[in-house]
Amino acid sequence: MTALSATTVDTRSTAASNALGQVMAVAGAKVTGLLLPENGGRGPYIGELVKIVTEHTTVFGFVTAIGIEHPGQTNELRKAEIEMVGEINHGAGDDAPFQRGVTTYPALDDMLARATSDDLRRVFTRHTAAHQRSARIGSLHQDQDIPAEIMPSELLGKHFAVLGTTGAGKSCALVTILRAILSQHRHAHIIMLDPHNEYATAFKDQAEVVTPEDLELPYWLLNFEELREMVIGTGSPQPDADAVLLNQVVTQAKRNLAQSPEVAAQITIDTPVPYRLSDIGKIIDGVLGKLDRPADAAAYHRIKERFQHMQADRRLAFMFPGAGNSGALQGLVTRDNMAKILSRLFRVPVGGKPITVLDTSGVPSEILNVVVSLLSRMSFDFALWSEQRAPVLLVCEEAHRYAPADIHAGFEPTKRALSRIAKEGRKYGVSLCLISQRPSELATTVLSQCSTIFALRMTSQKDQEFLAAALPESSQGLMGELASLRNGQAIAVGEGVPLPTRIDFDRLAEEHRPRSTTAPFATAWQQDQMQAEDLIDVVKRWRHLD
Repeated sequence: MTALSATTVDTRSTAASNALGQVMAVAGAKVTGLLLPENGGRGPYIGELVKIVTEHTTVFGFVTAIGIEHPGQTNELRKAEIEMVGEINHGAGDDAPFQRGVTTYPALDDMLARATSDDLRRVFTRHTAAHQRSARIGSLHQDQDIPAEIMPSELLGKHFAVLGTTGAGKSCALVTILRAILSQHRHAHIIMLDPHNEYATAFKDQAEVVTPEDLELPYWLLNFEELREMVIGTGSPQPDADAVLLNQVVTQAKRNLAQSPEVAAQITIDTPVPYRLSDIGKIIDGVLGKLDRPADAAAYHRIKERFQHMQADRRLAFMFPGAGNSGALQGLVTRDNMAKILSRLFRVPVGGKPITVLDTSGVPSEILNVVVSLLSRMSFDFALWSEQRAPVLLVCEEAHRYAPADIHAGFEPTKRALSRIAKEGRKYGVSLCLISQRPSELATTVLSQCSTIFALRMTSQKDQEFLAAALPESSQGLMGELASLRNGQAIAVGEGVPLPTRIDFDRLAEEHRPRSTTAPFATAWQQDQMQAEDLIDVVKRWRHLD
């Protein structure tokens, strides 16, 4: 029989004082342990990390189930089901690192023991190169003295998601994660879609806050699908015929401003170059003067009128400069300021503000999907054409609105833009962070590409089952804890964390907390806080006239 190494002997000696029982069955990655009745009266609990000392390794696993057979009888058996997740090789020395996966399976009667604080520190703490070091986001639920860490390189390289029911602490968890990343990466490029205007206060001087009042996304940045949604929508009697004419008119308007015939020949409907709205009117008027068929004339009139309506809508001033003017289409914008727009949105140069918080709460709901589609597509294209010199993280709140599982629930180009980032983004330097309280309504093609998931409390059985199906089998035991998590706790799973586990997020300082508190009904209803004259301001804001 092979002599045991000094490390193995020492490990077994230490484990003996924390012994829980011994191995009675092994099946694949699952181990059944027979618990000792004299282990202090406290068996392991669900989700606890325990260890099994083998001849050459210490195998670690999570307790997924516990039970008693024949309770109260002389043949009573106490059992624990364990899911193995990784090991430490004794032959690699005292400083051997923890590695995921198991090469040496436990044998029958091998010792089952509690993981000590030193064990937990070795398993959950990573020592890597300075540019790949871990960042603290909280503490382990199993041992509050052990930090819960993320590995930014792995987290961002393959996308991540923060999921949980309303009120479980998603916003605070997201801020904690992003602030941990920014603490080590001052020159990051993060763009956050903020539909509820809650994150500006969380980053303060680190963020460039963009509101609908100072947002600049000129109409000529829209591609054909996005332009078609805005101009034609679903109300046209002949949408396909209108789309053909829209393509012709806009392409011609773009070519009118080309520097040369050679450049004009390369311009397509999707080329992001400026064009004059007045040219749209002139082109349509010129065509109408030569037409004899009323059907075609009606289509041209619809396109021209729609452009006029959009230019007259003050809510669209960020897209149509000079919006609010009625009558003939105006040629108000001809300058090419695309580089300036990209500079502000994607923080080039960073200038001490590595994150752009884009408040979309004031964007008209009927075009919100178009705006998100444009920003998502621009994020991918910017990363693509900048050749990984400025990698971008796109944070998408309320992701189920823009990438729904139901093909009839939203604007499909938005889902395609997010899906493209999810599938191909890591190759070009664009990462995706999805935030949602309804994971079961998220498109699986998008969520399945997130290699790291922070799952906060989730009470919906449908959401729990959906998430369980999307996660690796080794995490299934932890998923049973979702409904019992407290606010600010999460099950962290995937490549961005050392090991799947339950964590307690660090509590944010008051000045770093997002503005996401529930409306104060109980206190607000204690007295009459609004007077009749206050309604004047309410009406002005409602009408966008202030």
